[in-house]
Formats: sequence, C-alpha cells, structure tokens
Amino acid sequence: MKRWLLYIWPLLMLTACRNDVMVVPMEDINTGGKTVKSEIIGMYLLNEGNMGSNKSSLDYLDLSASDSTVHYLRNIYSERNPTTVMMLGDVGNDCQIYGSRLWLVINCSNKVEVARAEDAVRIGKVDIPNCRYVAFKDGYAYVSSYVSSIYGDRSQESGDSSSPLGSVYKVDTLSLGKVDSCAVGYQPEEIAILGNLLFVANSGGYQGMTGQGYESTVSVVDLTTMQETSKIEVAPNLHRLRADQYGQLWVTSRGNYMDQPSTIYWLVKDAKGKMTVGGHLDQPVSDLCIVGDSLYFYGSQWSEVTMTNTVTYGIINVRTHEIVSTSLSDAPEIRKIRMPYGIIVNPIHHDFYLMDAKNYVSSGELLHFLPDGTFDWKVKTGDIPAHAAFLKKLRSEK
Repeated sequence: MKRWLLYIWPLLMLTACRNDVMVVPMEDINTGGKTVKSEIIGMYLLNEGNMGSNKSSLDYLDLSASDSTVHYLRNIYSERNPTTVMMLGDVGNDCQIYGSRLWLVINCSNKVEVARAEDAVRIGKVDIPNCRYVAFKDGYAYVSSYVSSIYGDRSQESGDSSSPLGSVYKVDTLSLGKVDSCAVGYQPEEIAILGNLLFVANSGGYQGMTGQGYESTVSVVDLTTMQETSKIEVAPNLHRLRADQYGQLWVTSRGNYMDQPSTIYWLVKDAKGKMTVGGHLDQPVSDLCIVGDSLYFYGSQWSEVTMTNTVTYGIINVRTHEIVSTSLSDAPEIRKIRMPYGIIVNPIHHDFYLMDAKNYVSSGELLHFLPDGTFDWKVKTGDIPAHAAFLKKLRSEK
C-alpha cells in the first residue's frame, strides 16, 4: 500500500494542479498623475501578448480615483473573471466600447470577448475565426476576419490562389449572435463606417508572405444587403482605416518592406458621390488617432534591405492634408521608447498616451504626455500594450 501511494501521489498532485485555475493577481499602481474632472473616467488597455503564449491581458487606467491621483490597475480581467478558461486568450487585437459593453477582439483564440464596460466582468463571447477588428452601427458589431488559419492554409503555402477570401461578420450586440457575413478581400484589417457603407482595408498579408503579392484595395460593403459593391484601388498591404469629421477616410499602407515604403492616403467623395483616392503623404504611419482636425501618429518603417527600423512622430491636419508637426514631444522620454506600438489621444483634453512594446516578450510601458507634449508619467503594462479605449460616465452616473 505504501509503495502504491508513492507512485500514485505525484499523479494526483499533477491532476490537481491542472484542474486549478491560476489567477494572476491584479496590481494597483499609483502613477502620481493628477485626475481631472471629465466625462472620461477611465481607459482600458488591451495587451496583445506574444503570439502563442496565451498572455493577452487587460489593464485599466482609473482617471477618477477618490484620492485625486491616477491609478493603473494591471491585469484586471483574470481577477474579475477567475473562472474563465484560459483567461483572455492568445493575442488581443482590438479594444472598443459600444454602449455599456466592452468588446475585445482576441485574434489567435478566434473569439471576441464581451464584458460590462463598467467593470470588465464577462458577459459572453462570439466565435469568429482569425478575427481582427470591430466597428459598430445601429445595434450591430462588424468584425473583420482572415477566415483562414493564423499562418494561412496549405494552399497558400504552396502558392495556390484558391486560399479563402476574408470576411466581415455582422453580430447582434445584445444576443451576441452572428446574423450575417460578407466576403471581402484577402486578410482584411481595420474597418470604418460612413453612412450605410462599410469600408475594409485589405492587406493580403498571407499572400505577400508566400510571394503572391499583397492586396491593395479597400472593399466597399452595403450594410443593407451585406454585399461587397466595389473595391477602391489604393496601395499594397493596407492596415489602418479611420474616418474624420469631414467624411474622409484615412488608410495606411505598410508597403512591401522592400522597394515600396509605408505611406498614408486619404479617400474623398468624387463628383458622383463615390469614395476615391484624394492623395497621399510620403509618411510612414503605423498607428494613428484623429481628434478634431488633428491626426496624431507614429510611424515605424522597417527595411528588409538595410535591416533597420526608423521611428517618426507627428501630426497631420486632416482638413489641409499637411503635416503640421514632425514631433509630438521634445521630452527625452519619447526618445527612449524602444518600440512604439499604440497611440491614443484624449478627445476632450488632448493629452495623449504612447505604448511601448519594448522587446515584445516582457512587460511594456504606457507613457502619458500633457497636451503640449510635456512628459507626465509612465507605468509598466502587460506584454505588448497596443489597443486602448476611453470609458465615459454612464448616463446613470451623470
């Protein structure tokens, strides 16, 4: 009996460990920054986590703490949802708030997590393969999807052009049920809605990696019929797509990393009311945030030829289509950012935040700057901080 116990005890312990839910404790960090009374009471930050590590995490910036200082709550999702299997999952790709709900697109886990915006307590999820970005209109969420597996299927690897087109899925925001879908271009990225039309930036990322050439179009989808009605030829390997207050669309091209550099284009309506390319700026733009007439950006341009990465910052006037500033801050802290990976601007006060992914495999940083570019504070985040959304007071709180 004793000998039997010696053999079976390690197995029992291993089974118990596998069944236990490992909850990483939340950290409450006082940044030292001062809170300002505002309709904006906080900000969620989604950390991507390195692909394959299942380390996507959610942080919260409390901008209305009772002690009048800004607090950063690191890793809140696992604490507030301790029974959720595998926590958030693998690679957080987008973070948006619509109404009273928080939407988190988890790319490699093939799902969109939906939680209460007020406290990040989980409501449910929507299963969508290789999902990328989300946009909303009239009670529906629209989610772009590569459809195929994370690294592309075997037909793509062999150069077969029969690999699946990407899609946009239509989801009821209350029931979380998928109600429709529409095929678009290969490997669609960000999406934007103007009126009753949805625009999709197609990248063709998998095609580019297998030598078939990148996509270079923006798909136009009629939301009434959920059908693609046309494509707008722009540039290779499209990524970001945002609308401004003038009804223009700003779309970024990552180029081919060789002889075609990263650029940013704007789309405008022609004489017939159809969107067309209005022009472009020879400025690499990796991420952007539009507030009023100002498009804040950072650009990270990688060259396979020189094997170097060049980072730039600035502001574009969306009305005049001119670069009005080639800097966001003169503070030495911005020059110490190792790998900028996200930017978001407070739409009320115009202070802004930059996210630093560092080496991609360990904790990143969130840096806060005042509207004039003065450095305020920085704090440690999860791995690869990249996507953020401001939380406003709910109507009942006003």
